[in-house]
Amino acid sequence: MSSTFFRQIDPPQRMLMGPGPINAHPRVLRAMSADMLGQFDPEMTEYMNETMALYRQIFMTQNQWTFLVDGTARAGIEAALVSLVEPGDKILLVRAGRFGLLLSEIAERIGAQICALDLPWGEVATLEQIEDALKTHKPKVFACIHGDTSTTMAQPLEGVGALCRKYGALSYTDVTATLGGMAINTDGWGIDVVSGGLQKCMGGPPGSAPITVSDRAAEHIMARRHVEAGIRAEGATNGNRARILSNYFDLAMVMDYWSEKRLNHHTEATTMLYGAREAARIVLEEGLEARFARHAQASACLIAGLRAMNLRIFGDDTHRMTNVTGVWIPDGVDGEAIRTRMRDDFGIEIGTAFGPLAGRIWRIGTMGYNAVKHKVLLTLGALEACLAAQGHPLPRGAAVDAALAEWP
Repeated sequence: MSSTFFRQIDPPQRMLMGPGPINAHPRVLRAMSADMLGQFDPEMTEYMNETMALYRQIFMTQNQWTFLVDGTARAGIEAALVSLVEPGDKILLVRAGRFGLLLSEIAERIGAQICALDLPWGEVATLEQIEDALKTHKPKVFACIHGDTSTTMAQPLEGVGALCRKYGALSYTDVTATLGGMAINTDGWGIDVVSGGLQKCMGGPPGSAPITVSDRAAEHIMARRHVEAGIRAEGATNGNRARILSNYFDLAMVMDYWSEKRLNHHTEATTMLYGAREAARIVLEEGLEARFARHAQASACLIAGLRAMNLRIFGDDTHRMTNVTGVWIPDGVDGEAIRTRMRDDFGIEIGTAFGPLAGRIWRIGTMGYNAVKHKVLLTLGALEACLAAQGHPLPRGAAVDAALAEWP
């Protein structure tokens, strides 16, 4: 019987300057190489408690229920929606890019009634538009994306939580692309449930979804608690609302797992917890304000360099994310050929686009471990060289000079 053996994994060195994932911080990778512990080992549960405390600071919240959902950032989105929304409930969604449409896809599968605030890709909803939609539709849940990497725009959330409370709706936002790079003012915004991921500004790998849940939302979720028979304690009672439709993403049971009850709902992804914990430590060591400023500075330098090459930036400056930039592909330029040459000749990856922007813009990320001067300059220099190789006219050397001039 013949066997096939593949070579060991030895990936080429890439500088990931797209919309995510980005290169993980070496400290995160080192933390993830630590040995396993039993899931209820006292040291392990202490790491869990420490992780909760660290992410309260990252999310800028006092929420008791701040923890990890095992899975990529989408696991956090699905866990939030399936635990908040019952079949037949109305959900109001802001749909202004790929990931707003993802919220719609998940909500449809739950059996929700979809009410949508549909906007052209690249626009954001105003408070007035959100209030009008809440008044008109009277949804049970409002949901949106904070930073949608498909459009590179950041949805303003100041005042949104208060509006949702005014009209009796629970609120949810996904912050996968902005967590650790822009302020996620959970308590200030008054948003009930916020979830994210590690693979962008947090500087970790995909595979863990930090989430925070307000007491108000937790009460609603616990009313849907239905502990599975094999782990239900004698005398335990279920909630009085409809059972959450997913077992794995049942936040009522996941929250019991992260509580002092230590309900044996699943086996925690130990290695991912180590990585998530270290990623949060790195962010907080730098300081939130300093980190936000570094991301904003890297983005400003990138944009200065792009504009010095006479390239047009997608969207408006007011609502642009400070960690992902969209740039129009010039007429006559083969955008995919540029991306391929940057990867093959320079080892740098930049992103393509989706939907109505596919083939029209590149998306360049300055996130986490990569939001630093030399990586921005290398990316600009490589893009300039690749454009020139295609015969696109541009002032040589101007991009790096402009970026350097922008950097203090």
